[in-house]
Formats: sequence, C-alpha cells, structure tokens
Amino acid sequence: MAPSKDRQRKLARAKFDRQMARKAVRERKRRRVLAGVGTGLAVLLVAVGGAWIGGAFDSKDTTSTAAADICLWSPSDTSANKDLKDVGTPPTKDLPQTGTEAMTITTSLGAPITATLDVASATCAAASFSYLAGKQFFDNTDCFEILDIGAVHCGDPSGTGQGGPAYSFYDENTPAAAPQPSASAATAAKPAVLYPSGTVATFGNPPGSNGSQFLIFFKDYAPTTDPIYSIVGQVTGGLDTLAKIGKIPTVTDDAGDKVKPKEKITIKSLTVAADTVAAAPSASVQS
Repeated sequence: MAPSKDRQRKLARAKFDRQMARKAVRERKRRRVLAGVGTGLAVLLVAVGGAWIGGAFDSKDTTSTAAADICLWSPSDTSANKDLKDVGTPPTKDLPQTGTEAMTITTSLGAPITATLDVASATCAAASFSYLAGKQFFDNTDCFEILDIGAVHCGDPSGTGQGGPAYSFYDENTPAAAPQPSASAATAAKPAVLYPSGTVATFGNPPGSNGSQFLIFFKDYAPTTDPIYSIVGQVTGGLDTLAKIGKIPTVTDDAGDKVKPKEKITIKSLTVAADTVAAAPSASVQS
C-alpha cells in the first residue's frame, strides 16, 4: 500500500534534517581546520617577524661588509698603442684618503725636487703615483717637453706624449674656472692664477684621461680657457733645479712644435712615501 502524503512529507523532512546535520558537522570541522591554520600562520608570522628584527635574514654575502672601491682604473688597449707599458693596476680598495705623501724626483740637473702629494684632494692620482713609483716606472725616463704655459712635461717613458701605463683614471682636482669679467671690466681684468709656480698636475691625453704623465709648473699659470689639468701636489724643495729647468731653451720636435728641451732632462728616480711633515717652499719660482 502506497504511503500517504503525510508520511512522504515526514520522510522528506527527516532526510532534509539529516542532510543539514551532516552539513553542520562538516562546517564545524572546516572552521576548526581554518582556525588551526590561522593560528599556526599567526605564530609563524610572529616568529618570522622576530627573526627579521633580530637580523636572521641579513645578507651573508661577503660583499656587504667588504671595503668599497675607492678608485677605478680603466684599462687601455696596449695592442692599439704600442707606447703603453703594462705594469698592472693599483689597488682599488683600502687606499689612503687623507693626509699627504712625499714625492722625490732625482734628476740629471741638480738637487732632487721634492713635492707633497695631496692625498685628500687627489686620492687616485696619489695612489697611481705611489704604485708606479714602486714599479720604477718613472726611473731613467726623460722630461720631453717644456711648454709655453710655464711647465715641464714628464712621466711618459716613450717620450712621445702617447705613452703611459695600461690604465687611465679621471680628473679629481681640476681648479674651477674663474668667473668671466663683465663687459665693462673686460679690458682691465686679468685671468686668475689657477696653477701657481711649483704646482704638480696630471696630464691626460686626451684631457680627463690620466695615466702617468704629469706637469710641474715653474711659473704661475693663469689659463684663459677652462682649466684641464688636475692638481695633485705642490713642490716643496729643489726650487733651484726647477728654475734651471725653466730656463732651458727649446727646439722644434718631430711634430714641428718648439717644445723639445735643448738639454736633456732625465728623471733618475722617482719615489713616493708617507709624508708626516711637509716642508714649505722657500721661494716662488718665476721664469
């Protein structure tokens, strides 16, 4: 006998209630699982945060504590320029950046010329001089030009003006150009002396690309255009020798320029050492 409609409704209702009960049980289980995951995630985040604060995730890369590069030495192509001499490169790190160093140049013309290198203002130039001096790079080389700006040009073993080490470095201490005079004062104004007598400066070829070449000024130089020589130091002794160099007549070189010293100027040795007390020059040198 077929069940009555009331019985059918009761059975359907009971089935529905059982389904809802099972669904409620599943929902409670799901919430407990999510609650557990949430608690575990919260604990993990707290732990990670504490570890981060404590430095657990700090980089272990040794470069983070390694000394930073102070000077960068740009390689030069020795195959393209046979006048370059490869003696390696100076260090890039742990270089002196304060104080001064004493440079001594013994020449064929008299008492040694001494100079103070300004390590603070020309750190890389001083480092290069010191490195090359340690390699005897300048020894038994000639100062091959006397320029009409009142400076002797040295530091190229090839004597061509194209030579140097197999690296270069940028300017560090080029003096600022003097302000241009007003139109009304142009006729009376004189250029400022930016390279006093006794100044030691690097000579880049091209300008701004320095190697081993350098100038020593034997008279004040007031450039009429933007200065291009980076100052590295100042002569402190041997001024009589420097004055003697300034009086050497010049003859025409192979390029047709009247800059070649008529008398040979040979650097017998050039050394650089720590300078604890810098002596003051006794007099200015004028041509």
